[in-house]
Amino acid sequence: MKVFKFGGASVKDAAGVQNVLKVLEIEGLQEKLIVISAMGKTTNALEEVVKDYLEKGDFNDALQPVKEYHREIMLGLFENKEHGTFNAVRGLFQELENFLNHNRSTNYDFVYDQVVIYGELLSTTIVSQYLSSRGVKNDFLDARFCIRTDSTNRDAQVHWEETLTQIQKRVDRENLTVTQGFIGADPNNFSTTLGREGSDYTAGIFAYCLNADSVTIWKDVPGVLNADPRVFEKPQLLEHISYEEAIELAFYGASVIHPKTLQPLQRKEIPLYVKSFLNPVNAGTAVRKGQPIFPKVPCFIVKKNQVLISLSSLDFSFIMEKNISEIFSLFHKYQIKVDLIQNSAISFSVCIDNKFNNLEKLINHLKATFRVSYNTGVSLYTIRHFTEEAVNLLEKDKKILLRQTTRETVQLVAIP
Repeated sequence: MKVFKFGGASVKDAAGVQNVLKVLEIEGLQEKLIVISAMGKTTNALEEVVKDYLEKGDFNDALQPVKEYHREIMLGLFENKEHGTFNAVRGLFQELENFLNHNRSTNYDFVYDQVVIYGELLSTTIVSQYLSSRGVKNDFLDARFCIRTDSTNRDAQVHWEETLTQIQKRVDRENLTVTQGFIGADPNNFSTTLGREGSDYTAGIFAYCLNADSVTIWKDVPGVLNADPRVFEKPQLLEHISYEEAIELAFYGASVIHPKTLQPLQRKEIPLYVKSFLNPVNAGTAVRKGQPIFPKVPCFIVKKNQVLISLSSLDFSFIMEKNISEIFSLFHKYQIKVDLIQNSAISFSVCIDNKFNNLEKLINHLKATFRVSYNTGVSLYTIRHFTEEAVNLLEKDKKILLRQTTRETVQLVAIP
């Protein structure tokens, strides 16, 4: 059995959905489980729904474009406007509106998870119905019945034992199954999410639990590149990389693979392929055991909209283990992801990702104990397997706030 994951770009319009069928016809229509993300930028649009709902008490203006977007896709897929898919999609929007009209919680993270999951439910409903309309029998599976998690909204932790049981019970390995990425459910059956771009992780979870032969992530790029083509010119394809290198690249922020995806695959030595849905016959990138530990070229990664925080003690005393422990307990409390650490005797600097928008709370808390300075909107550049030429090229025309070098990696915090 093979697990495929199709991201939002692959199903952003009717032509994309039709192309999913073409890929499946090339790869085979049986013994597949396909994980599908929300269509296009739907997750971003639903985040606006959450924002308007909590800040303005109204969500209709933000939700209407989401409805129109999905209706346009359906009109491109189904000639009959009375096709059952239209009713199914209307039913999902009614469920969403019913939640928003009756919800009493003002907890952003909780509301977020109850709302954004509809992006995946809408996309998989449309894709599953389209495949059926083209004579392709498939099983529609609500991933929330399978991916069981704790109650940490927006970054839920998987309960592996129950998840394994549910997946093995509900998935028919012989058939084609269509399910959602990114979403799960907690012990109270409230919806949870696995973190932005978490559909790759979902594919890894299903593959692990089903002992799949392989996982293929279908992207709009030829495979894993040594640099983001949206940022760097003439990136090179990495045809073969090891699990270890893929995990390192994902950790540092390479957007092509979610950081958590490789862990379950590596444990069972399940190969991962990253291929282009535009050219499905091309080999793409293979990530598996026995591949070269290091690519032969430097790998460039950039994370934008980061925050650089520098701390020093109020009385110029040393920053010791006790202080660092206190700092990291605050990072944990405010759900702050640390991407870089640098310290000296009396100072401590970190580059962080403020994805949960808790920076102001964190800074106020830190100011009670430390002298604090920080820069927002900085970029964190990472070069794996760097050369001096690569470093010089990256530093050109940038104001470097912090630089850190290890044996294989250079990281730069810079103002673009």
